[in-house]
Amino acid sequence: MLLKDRTVMVTGASSGIGAAAARLLAAEGAAVVLVARRAERLAELAAAITARGGRAAAAPGDVRSAADVERAVGLAVERFGSLDAAFNNAGWGAAGSALHEMDDADYDRIMDVNVRGVWNCLRAQIPVMLGQSTGGAIVNTSSTAGSFATGVVAPYVAAKHAVAGLTKAAAAEYGDRGIRVNAVMVGATRTELMDAAIEQMPALETLAVQRAVQRRFAAPEEIARAVVWLCSDHASFVTGACVPVDGGCSAV
Repeated sequence: MLLKDRTVMVTGASSGIGAAAARLLAAEGAAVVLVARRAERLAELAAAITARGGRAAAAPGDVRSAADVERAVGLAVERFGSLDAAFNNAGWGAAGSALHEMDDADYDRIMDVNVRGVWNCLRAQIPVMLGQSTGGAIVNTSSTAGSFATGVVAPYVAAKHAVAGLTKAAAAEYGDRGIRVNAVMVGATRTELMDAAIEQMPALETLAVQRAVQRRFAAPEEIARAVVWLCSDHASFVTGACVPVDGGCSAV
């Protein structure tokens, strides 16, 4: 029970890595506050966690909205008494358009969800953690695209580099005040978002598998295990790190 009696906020919790992390965090003893736009899915996940003896609360909202994020943080404190950790995972990607052909709407959505969403979360979570004697741990979702570039996804590459930068900046600013901030640099993972990207650009599947030295996609649960560790005291001297969980993609 690595996170017994702690409260963790998870964004992008309605599917994929976020949902897998929420289930595993709850299994390790945490109360989880689930944030995503799809309210029905959040309610189902919260009910499933509760049915297994865990603690969960759904906070439907959009990370692009500072008010929605602040409401979720408030729910964590009101319902469970604290906010000890957070997994800022909500993201959005697009594939198949060259940089000079991508329109403003696609660029704005990618940057708003991936960068402003993390920014909104950090601004709402950090004041609560500063007010606790126990501090807190924050994990942001970046990507292998935050380490190196791939074709026809320029705004996504820019956004995930920005998440890595925000992570390091926040770690440097609050490291002596009891708050650890890290990122997971996620490799190709079999999620709804990935399936949608592959449908749009079929060659992406082969490319992703070839880049990973394990020659496969990750399961969402494999990413979630790294997140749980980073949220726990087992990672007490880890901050400002961008941890690759990518099947060896960054090794070659």
